[in-house]
Amino acid sequence: MRKRSYSDSIDNYFGLGNNLNQRDVIAVRKTVSGLIKLIYPHGELSREDIEEILKYALIGRRRVKEQLKKIGGMEFYDVHFSYIDKETFEEEFVSVPEQGGDKLIPEGMGRPGHVYTVAHGDLGMIGVYKIETEIVSGTGKFERTGLGTNRDARENVNTAFNYFKANKKNISGTISLNNNDFLMHIQDMQGIGMTSELTLPAFIALCSGALRKPALSQLVMLGFMSIGGTISKVEDAPGTVPIAFHYYNKLNSR
Repeated sequence: MRKRSYSDSIDNYFGLGNNLNQRDVIAVRKTVSGLIKLIYPHGELSREDIEEILKYALIGRRRVKEQLKKIGGMEFYDVHFSYIDKETFEEEFVSVPEQGGDKLIPEGMGRPGHVYTVAHGDLGMIGVYKIETEIVSGTGKFERTGLGTNRDARENVNTAFNYFKANKKNISGTISLNNNDFLMHIQDMQGIGMTSELTLPAFIALCSGALRKPALSQLVMLGFMSIGGTISKVEDAPGTVPIAFHYYNKLNSR
């Protein structure tokens, strides 16, 4: 059956989420094809059968990415794999039991430097964004990834780091800039476009990572901070706050 391929069998019912890059898509499709050959060699399987195999394939690929993230860092941080039901247009996130992660904003204490925010994306839609910060040995460099070509987002993240750098003594005397590099990755959890409303959550993420102290469970940071540290009011609070509740209650409890 080597020359046969069932890699396109998912396309009639499901699509793949935005966090899968080209290599992930190829790996998932090949795994789906291989499992169908082993379990359904006659090629006859139902929609539910395909969904079950697709979940196994996504979980398998996510496990690979989780290990690559530990080894290689920021390049492999998009691990929230999902698939989309073409009939209902609902997006399902797969969980890896040992990682505990099918929720956009998971329960339990997170890692130091990891912060969530709910903000307006490029197209005006409100979405969930995750900031992951790692502190490694270095010479004080600040690197940020995941922002794409969004100039405002890049400037706001830089503003957060500059404020953090200027006020580190007021935060804690244990923070060292000369001996550490700061790596920050911003992830658009739903693929709606990057947000520029990142100054305050980026600052909190830097503090959390530098102090090695995680944020509160399911904490969502809202608001904007100026270069002088002034915190502005939350824009569209009546629309933003319910979205925050929605994504760590209803949507994530599927």
